Amino acid sequence: MTTFGYAATPYGQIHYAECGAGEPVLLLHQTPRSWDEYREVLPLLGGTRRAIAMDTLGFGNSARIAEHSIEAYADGVLALAEALDLGSLALVGHHTGGVVAVEAAARAPELVSRLVLSSTPLVDEQARARRRDAPAIDAVAERPDGSHLSELWNRRAPFYPLHLLTRFVRDALAVWPEVEDGHRAVSAYRMEERLGLIRCPVLCVGASADPFAFPELARLTVRLPYSTSAVIEGGMVPLEHQAEQFATIVEEFLCS
Repeated sequence: MTTFGYAATPYGQIHYAECGAGEPVLLLHQTPRSWDEYREVLPLLGGTRRAIAMDTLGFGNSARIAEHSIEAYADGVLALAEALDLGSLALVGHHTGGVVAVEAAARAPELVSRLVLSSTPLVDEQARARRRDAPAIDAVAERPDGSHLSELWNRRAPFYPLHLLTRFVRDALAVWPEVEDGHRAVSAYRMEERLGLIRCPVLCVGASADPFAFPELARLTVRLPYSTSAVIEGGMVPLEHQAEQFATIVEEFLCS
């Protein structure tokens, strides 16, 4: 059974969902999602360990923040780990969640025992330059007739199965109008300065049908010490689409 809670932290209350008991694994979602991205994964990992999916600060039902940054998101991750007295833990992140996981693992190498980076971009100088002039991913101008809602839907439609689009749009509207701020935070992050601080084993996971992140898999893996990689054939942008395969890969890595 998945249960829910709020943890009091110096940054405000952080909402989380959890399932199972034992060694903890903390799951971080992409932008602009919530814990719901791991709805299917939680009970699968929760069969052998304590699986926790949090709402990143500024998203879902967690406290809003004054300024979005990867560093601020990582503050929330480490604050939740302390509030729940998790001790040593495995950290898993998907897309933006993977970037946040990098910062948390670099900042607290004594805390993070294993790291899974799913569909995670390598954000170096080259990537920052490329992203600087790139069009917005989810930001749309609000219109009186509500047509911005269909525009938000249509922007993600090529990359999401129909049954998952509603869940995406619900999460996006929960943070409106800050729907693009997480993407901007990723684009400003200096990841190349943090990768060498990671001390634990790392698994980089790529979803072959994710046109944005999959080309980054090899580049990221070679930049990380103690890393291996795995590919989910047919995996897409939304983690829910490959929940069973993803949970299996993560479980095997955590048990290795």
